[in-house]
Amino acid sequence: MKYAEISHFSHPKHNLKYDYIEKPFKCDGCNEVGIGSRYRCSSDHQSCDFDLHAHCALPSANITHPFYKKCKFQFLAKPPGNERRYCNACQKDVSGFVYHCRACGFDLHPCCAMLPMVLDDGETKLFLYRNVSSSCHRCGKKGRSWSYRSSCKKYNLHVACVREMLVENWRELYKGQSGKRIEGKSLALKNTLEHHHRSSSKGKVQKCCEIAGMAVQFVISAVLGDPTALIAGVVGSLISRG
Repeated sequence: MKYAEISHFSHPKHNLKYDYIEKPFKCDGCNEVGIGSRYRCSSDHQSCDFDLHAHCALPSANITHPFYKKCKFQFLAKPPGNERRYCNACQKDVSGFVYHCRACGFDLHPCCAMLPMVLDDGETKLFLYRNVSSSCHRCGKKGRSWSYRSSCKKYNLHVACVREMLVENWRELYKGQSGKRIEGKSLALKNTLEHHHRSSSKGKVQKCCEIAGMAVQFVISAVLGDPTALIAGVVGSLISRG
């Protein structure tokens, strides 16, 4: 459910207004990068620069997840205890808002907890898996984190790899530098795919890379907290056009 304006415990001085932006922002709740839907401080003071992912602004007190059927995750404003904690979905540090299972000790970033089980643009379908046996097309490794896998089972991308891509580059993105480094990594992904399919015909390679580019776009959008975000102009040209 979307509200035009809300009050939030993490920012009691001012209300937060719903906003949609196609430039990256840093969420002040979970401390992760975001894009698309957000709730932003309604104050006109320039010093009050406060943003929340929609998932962080409107959390559920408790959630369950199909990957952890015995777990009950509770929303917390900060990770419990003093030990370093990481998200079981993307394997990255948890330093702010989190869904935590007290019984099992599992943690999920709010946006990771809400990752769609299926990403579908009408032509390409990607399914979320807790574990897959095939290697990731970015890092070349198996396991490690949740993954999005194409319905043809020929393409796989770790949520952790997408998160790494964002963490390494969010400062450039935040400053509006067109995501050049991310574009470079996307080209590296394209080259990996071409090498992987070097025995295929040129047409098959091109089609595979196009699907891979669309997959990257879908997954980045989802990890950023808005699977509908139009991010092509922000992260560069992710789809190979031959």
